[in-house]
Amino acid sequence: MATDSYEEAIAALQKLLSEKGELGPVAAAKIDAITADLKTVDGTAAISSESVERLKTGFITFKREKYEKNPALYGELAKGQSPTYMVFACSDSRVCPSHVLDLQPGEAFVVRNVANLVPPYDKTKYAGVGSAIEYAVLHLKVKEIVVIGHSACGGIKGVMSFACDGSSGTDFIEDWVKIALPAKNKVLAENGAVPFGDQCTVCEKEAVNVSLGNLLSYPFVRDGLVKGTLALKGGYYDFVKGSFELWGLEFSLSPSLSV
Repeated sequence: MATDSYEEAIAALQKLLSEKGELGPVAAAKIDAITADLKTVDGTAAISSESVERLKTGFITFKREKYEKNPALYGELAKGQSPTYMVFACSDSRVCPSHVLDLQPGEAFVVRNVANLVPPYDKTKYAGVGSAIEYAVLHLKVKEIVVIGHSACGGIKGVMSFACDGSSGTDFIEDWVKIALPAKNKVLAENGAVPFGDQCTVCEKEAVNVSLGNLLSYPFVRDGLVKGTLALKGGYYDFVKGSFELWGLEFSLSPSLSV
């Protein structure tokens, strides 16, 4: 089927050239070059590469060393999931939370995004994150929400670098990392004289606290905290030093007042 789709695509490109004569020989040459790149020596569509092989061998290793050696675990997971944690982590390829914290399948419901940010409650602008939190808290009944920052975070470096003056040089990134602006403002107010790299390190942790604060804007999170069925934690993984910090967000109700 892949070969058929490939042949159909080439045929469609050639048909376009015949109908649009003004595209000329330059476009035709480009199509020939693309065709050559997509074909192997024997003329069939290339369906394998080093990167694809890496995925294949990776799965084979996983299946042999983990899946087939843990039938009880994967048998239970086939019935459903009941994770203890919801984890917010960065998309950075160096900081996979399951790897760093040795979490097993079924232990954590994970959301990864640029700079491990949790936006404030917004049913339209941040529905993706909101739906994940709602599902984790109300349906999976997680006991802990953990937001994990990390060293050398490109997203935090971005928010510390961007002018944030209304202009934007990106389609999505600047608008997203602005969630961490309160952290940036605090860092600049309290650490304005330290080197930029040190400011970024401080902001990596402060942004975690901003996300923990934003979690309080979700009514079902607040409800879980009040009932004592949910706890919020902040974490920081320094992959340069090989260290991990964990802290809690203290939450309590004010005493009632009657007049």
